[in-house]
Amino acid sequence: QVTLVESGGGLVQPGGSLRLSCAASGNIFRINAMGWYRQAPGKQRELVATVTPAGSTNYADSVKGRFTISRDNAKNTVYLQMNSLKFEDTAVYSCKAVLFPVYGSTTYWGQGTQVTVSS
Repeated sequence: QVTLVESGGGLVQPGGSLRLSCAASGNIFRINAMGWYRQAPGKQRELVATVTPAGSTNYADSVKGRFTISRDNAKNTVYLQMNSLKFEDTAVYSCKAVLFPVYGSTTYWGQGTQVTVSS
């Protein structure tokens, strides 16, 4: 079992910055990739960024150059630094962890944190 707890969401003006954190607990040694996803009202959930245990990253085209995902394995925490925020970045952001295949590639989700970009 893995538990993910997100924090850092809030209200920010366009062009501003926020940093989201996702702290993992439980069987953290079983975690393979971690990532951030978001869901805006009336839209499907979409990938924002992922990071492997070795630090390899992948980003949605819409956030490349503005968002940075990072992972602190010692703290069992993944971060999402969001800069140059736009209105369209408004969404509930959720953290996801996927276990290594030997553990069934089980997926866990956090409860989500709201990010609102508004003037």
